[in-house]
Amino acid sequence: MTLRALLLAALFATPVHAQTDPSTAALNAARMLEEASIALTEAESARDRVRALTETVQAYEAGLTAMRDGLRRAATREAQLIAELRTREKEIAQLLGVLQTIETTAPPVLILHPSGPLGSARAGMMLSEVTPGLNARAQALARDLQEVQTLRLLQQSAAETLTEGLTGVQTARTELSTAIADRTDLPQRFIEDPIRTAILISSTETLEGFASGLSEISEGEITETGADISNRKGQVPLPAQGVLLHRAGETDAAGVKRPGVVLATRPRAIVTSPTAATIRYRGPLLDLGNLVILEPQPGLLFVFSGLQEVYGDAGQVIPEGTPVGLMPGETPEIGAILSTSGDGTGTDRSETLYIEVRQDNSPVDPESWFRTSKDG
Repeated sequence: MTLRALLLAALFATPVHAQTDPSTAALNAARMLEEASIALTEAESARDRVRALTETVQAYEAGLTAMRDGLRRAATREAQLIAELRTREKEIAQLLGVLQTIETTAPPVLILHPSGPLGSARAGMMLSEVTPGLNARAQALARDLQEVQTLRLLQQSAAETLTEGLTGVQTARTELSTAIADRTDLPQRFIEDPIRTAILISSTETLEGFASGLSEISEGEITETGADISNRKGQVPLPAQGVLLHRAGETDAAGVKRPGVVLATRPRAIVTSPTAATIRYRGPLLDLGNLVILEPQPGLLFVFSGLQEVYGDAGQVIPEGTPVGLMPGETPEIGAILSTSGDGTGTDRSETLYIEVRQDNSPVDPESWFRTSKDG
């Protein structure tokens, strides 16, 4: 086999390279979305449909997030490989040109050397030493070409996968809202009096004033509870996936300092109760928009505001992980998700969830209860 034929054989006969990290990430994300689709089907017959659908929505959200990140990394990797291949293209073309010249030269001429038989022998030895290096370079080139092809095919098929995922998560959210509305198995600590609630809302000007009057919005006595989550202090999970934008006391984008933290989330992200808790109030309030106030233990309130939809009824005792609302915003179009213009720093988290913790009706740093990080 000639040297040029050896190079070409190595180039085109190299097996497909193992999946690289970007393509593996995107393929795993597609698998996550497929599993979420199966979970949505199974949730129809689940005994606890609310929990099953909540987990399904979260699975879709995780899969879509992973797909978005995987595609961005795949596009970046493809651009990097193409640039490298273009840089090496001239080198490979020159190499193949030299090899082709050697291959087409008549054998008798190849045997001859200006220095005689000894020079021919030395030239042959040099050529035999170069061959393994050329073979290794050819195999590396083949792997890069295979990787480019894999990444390109992955991105071409991503639109269909994302369309199915976005449709699935929207269906899951709709079914979740219905399941929550139909739920009748939750304990009830009190029944809300809508007239008293309206009077309290109209007569209060601060969250503190409203929180202090929560005991007045029930039709009768509020059942006592011995709930205690003090052993989880500092380890309570955040109610939604997101990135911490502002800590307690920091000035927000509007120039306002609040005692709570601000979490950046993706549009339509699901917000869940991080612990078992009583819903003390849910609905619009002051300039905080739609909010939900949870009481995980007597004297302790978790306030989540900035929601578009709120779930549940005041007085209900909900299990940990129960959805309490959805964030506002519009689900991004396929083109926006496939776009590689995002820098991966969380700029797609366009919605903000405000989290305040009140203990004995005084604000405390939410990070003394919640487990937070700047990375989200």
